[in-house]
Amino acid sequence: MDVDPRQYEHIAINDNDIHNIVLSYLVHNCYKETVDSFITCTGMKQPDETDCLEDMAKRKRILHFALEGNALKAIELTEQLANDLLEKNKDLHFDLLSLHFVELVCSRKCTEALEFAQTKLTPFGKVQKYVEKLEDFMALLAYEEPEKSPMFHLLSMEYRQHVADNLNRAILAHENRPSYAAMERLIQQTTAVRQCLSQEVGKDGFPPFSLKDFLKS
Repeated sequence: MDVDPRQYEHIAINDNDIHNIVLSYLVHNCYKETVDSFITCTGMKQPDETDCLEDMAKRKRILHFALEGNALKAIELTEQLANDLLEKNKDLHFDLLSLHFVELVCSRKCTEALEFAQTKLTPFGKVQKYVEKLEDFMALLAYEEPEKSPMFHLLSMEYRQHVADNLNRAILAHENRPSYAAMERLIQQTTAVRQCLSQEVGKDGFPPFSLKDFLKS
């Protein structure tokens, strides 16, 4: 039996639930100062875990180094915080090492970049899934202006952000914390539900979910 969606139109949303969703997002993304302000404004309690704020500060520092191009420092601090994480997560380890390689290429330190690739990246080539990635990174050395090469996206801030996001999630999962913020999960679920509804009702159904459009409404 289908449920009439109008039954849900007048359901009240608890403010505490909204506050917890927002707080989860802020903690996940290491916005410590905003967390403090948000807790003060809403009268919420500090996060339950006593080490939560300290953990946030450590993760924020690691992510800062990854985004600023100092991937080796990010690796060092990650190993201090979660000493077996990168050993177990080879994909993440490769991506972080690749950030340092890219930084050397952007600095036109091609000899140093080649030496780094030979000692740190080439061993990954023993596994087939890394071969194509290695070829793309090594190809950057063939261009005087790698920013104009077909692999320019590997030099972008978007690529760094992608690696940093994966690193953040991996650290959180290693600490048995949610790897995605509640807000992200809600958006994913909303998107999936709207897609299912659109398929059921056909071309005249709901448009694809857009967070930007939703916030404007």
